[in-house]
Amino acid sequence: MPKLTRLITEGTPSEVGTMHGAAFASEIREYVDDRVELSAIGTDLDRDGILGIASRMLDAHERYDAALFVEMTAMADAAGISPEEAVIVGGFTDFIDTVRALAGGTAFEDSCTAVITTDAQSDGAGFLAQTWDMHASATPHVFMLDVAVNDDLRALVFTTHGTLGQIGMNTAGIAVGINNLTVTDGALGVTWPFVVRNILRQTTLDAALECILDAPLAGGHNFMLFDREGGGVLVEATPTANFIKRLGTAPLVHTNHCIAQQMADVEAERPEALARSSTDRIEHANELLEDRPHTIEKLMSLFADERSICRHRDPVFDYESSGAAIMRPATGDFWACWGIPSENEYERFSLPLTRTVR
Repeated sequence: MPKLTRLITEGTPSEVGTMHGAAFASEIREYVDDRVELSAIGTDLDRDGILGIASRMLDAHERYDAALFVEMTAMADAAGISPEEAVIVGGFTDFIDTVRALAGGTAFEDSCTAVITTDAQSDGAGFLAQTWDMHASATPHVFMLDVAVNDDLRALVFTTHGTLGQIGMNTAGIAVGINNLTVTDGALGVTWPFVVRNILRQTTLDAALECILDAPLAGGHNFMLFDREGGGVLVEATPTANFIKRLGTAPLVHTNHCIAQQMADVEAERPEALARSSTDRIEHANELLEDRPHTIEKLMSLFADERSICRHRDPVFDYESSGAAIMRPATGDFWACWGIPSENEYERFSLPLTRTVR
């Protein structure tokens, strides 16, 4: 079974970015080419036109977080790509929302399934867990980034080559996951990997939530947040709207459609097969979560369920489950799987919980 590559980085933002870019230079350049080509679907833009949109987003990224901008540009330099290409390779699923709004793009990327289980139903320590499903060309690029920038908290980040952050947990026991949303209000803003990495600097759930609400977003995502004391929240967030739901006595479950009626005005129409997949996956996840207590073994089985949740490469949209991540903030345990969960084994990583949350 393939193992998940782990890259350990520490130092200044520039040093961390350089290590990332140098370690995977050829992979990042290959991934960039795929993502730029996919971004242009439905438009009359050539490569220069697509990169021109990304260029107009650079200022928003630097204003939102100057240190992460330095890390991103250092990664780009070391990999031999431009800052514009770094925005696309990392923030692709937000970037295509911007292209949709500005140039009539029709690219789609949405097939992840995410859950947060409560402490009470998980033997005293809940989980934030999800599949990471994408265009199948992304699967070879999945890796684990073990990162500590200057005095920031150390974090484990399940991500892809050239992407600063996708799914992760830090030593304060703050965990974050995501689902893509397809929206019509894309903007020249900040892509979601910057928001994820900013969240992973935080020591409280409320501070993590503010990272999302304060961000001038480029596109739509649902963010899942969970802390080591059992607090959880999901946030459907787009450039012009947001919806917040707190963890109660039942698990939080999200796929790739907005669950809040108030978000309907900004949700884009998707192909019927994708819309059906999202509703099927949320139904099947809720059904499987009725089996309590929730354990690591049961969550692994949930993500291996091939009725809808575990995605094999399909001939129409070319999506598949590129991996899965299961985090338990109360213990610092992080299980991750490269590739299709029903066909591959999980590896266990751990973080020492070094900070007091409250």
